[in-house]
Amino acid sequence: MDLKLVNREILLSFWKVHVLHHAAEGEVIGHWMLEELRHHGYEVSPGTLYPLLKRMEINGWLTSQSDPKKGPKAPRAYSITKEGRAVLKIVRKQLRELGVEVS
Repeated sequence: MDLKLVNREILLSFWKVHVLHHAAEGEVIGHWMLEELRHHGYEVSPGTLYPLLKRMEINGWLTSQSDPKKGPKAPRAYSITKEGRAVLKIVRKQLRELGVEVS
């Protein structure tokens, strides 16, 4: 089995849901999110996570901020937006239905 293919084609969406879930609870930092995803058995690299966070921000699901005094490499704090909450609501409903189907 090609685990990279599974990650790209299936699990990438799970990671996004996980990010939205935690961002709905409070701000998330990329490094913390990496550790959280790894804690759940997902092998995610910074080179995958940070572009994913940026795309989620471009899509309007997250917003971010950093301390400009710390320069361009300063940690960014990501928060869920109203649109992100709406996406999470849809996804949660679909996950419940899928869970029943595949159980």
